Amino acid sequence: MRRRFLAAAGAVALGLATAALPPAGAPRAQQGQQPVEIQFWHGLAQPLGGLLEGIVNDFNQSQQRYRVVPTFRGSYSETMVAAIAAFRANTAPHVVQMFEVGTGTMMAAGRAVKPVHELLRETGVQIDFGDFLAPVRDYYATSDGRQMAMPFNSSTAIVFYNKDAFRRAGLDPERFPETWPEVAEAARKLKAAGVACPMSTAWPAWIQIEQFSAIHNLPLATQANGFNGLNAELRINNPTLVRHIGNLVDWQREGLFRYGGRDSAGDALFPSGECAILFASSGLRARTVREARFQWGVAMLPYDPEVRGAPINSIIGGAAFWALNRGPSQGRSAEEWRGVAELLRYLARPDVAAKWHTDTGYLPLTRAAYERARASGYYQQNPGADIPIQQLLRGGGQTTENSRGIRLGGFVEIRNIMQEELEKAFQGQQSEQQAMDNAVNRGNQVLRNFERQNRAAR
Repeated sequence: MRRRFLAAAGAVALGLATAALPPAGAPRAQQGQQPVEIQFWHGLAQPLGGLLEGIVNDFNQSQQRYRVVPTFRGSYSETMVAAIAAFRANTAPHVVQMFEVGTGTMMAAGRAVKPVHELLRETGVQIDFGDFLAPVRDYYATSDGRQMAMPFNSSTAIVFYNKDAFRRAGLDPERFPETWPEVAEAARKLKAAGVACPMSTAWPAWIQIEQFSAIHNLPLATQANGFNGLNAELRINNPTLVRHIGNLVDWQREGLFRYGGRDSAGDALFPSGECAILFASSGLRARTVREARFQWGVAMLPYDPEVRGAPINSIIGGAAFWALNRGPSQGRSAEEWRGVAELLRYLARPDVAAKWHTDTGYLPLTRAAYERARASGYYQQNPGADIPIQQLLRGGGQTTENSRGIRLGGFVEIRNIMQEELEKAFQGQQSEQQAMDNAVNRGNQVLRNFERQNRAAR
């Protein structure tokens, strides 16, 4: 088991006003009893980290039996590497925050992880995961629906667009185009109106490959995007996705699209006013509110009208909380596990989840939290703030094998590979088909290496 966790760690190292009432049924400490200490490591810098630690403090104030100690451990990958080192020394934290691209690695960590469904069953603590937004819940669950981790800070990809630029181009500022051909026509009008950068994208692999695949119900990989086994193979060189990448390349030549760089590098292009349309994380909202000096709007991701059944739900980004055993030779006491379960139950409370959502711009975890935020008037006061939620519920709110999420080992490295190959296509060094074929071949090598490491460690 120890070898298995360490093998999984290699993939990470490569890329990687709430009420003061206690949770219902929460145990209270007996007089004179010292609270049980729960170590909680997270990867959120300020100000988000401070808001998270404030919630933890509220939990501590709400009951007397447990004291959760939150610690910022750096970036997500740094936090995970630190937790792995602590696990080797039998000093792992009770709870660690891990970003979504590390889910496959965490799934392969064996008994180093205490699955949430086991934790709740053994402690008798109840969390209604049926009320969670399905794309949020399912990302961190097994293919048969067993919850492995507790979702918390989740986002998805949406469109940000400049309403002032739309008006100058003769476009309706209150209606963003629904399909990709309509987006291209809007970009041509923006260019004709003097906009130097009609559209761009942040997170090119996440949005233009992973999200595009999900909303069109296309497999990113076999084995239900890796949910059903380590022997998954990439399928991103399919004709529909290749056509989409080819369109982006053509639109760049036409001056309609600008490659904005890897990961979040393109984020600055929209709030600065440089690009009129940006495909980005819904988490960009807070920065846009703070920096934009123009009227702007948000919309759901466009879709290819030639794909039958599209669009369906998008997938999420962000992170979840994973419960860890202390180390290879040490577990946890029943009381420690109960404290972890009580913390997770507190985080799932509608008032807590709704406040986190409205304070940060992250998605609400549950429908109850969404309804609480709606009833408060938050969405009327912040038009478009519910677009990410509506998009996650698009297509009936139930996920498919292709829109549940991604469960691939070494996925941080694979995402970098996809970005490298995309860049070569945008630079004219290879065709869109070559780019996707190369990404498949190189990415499959990462998957096979991960599979060998973890098969051998079983």
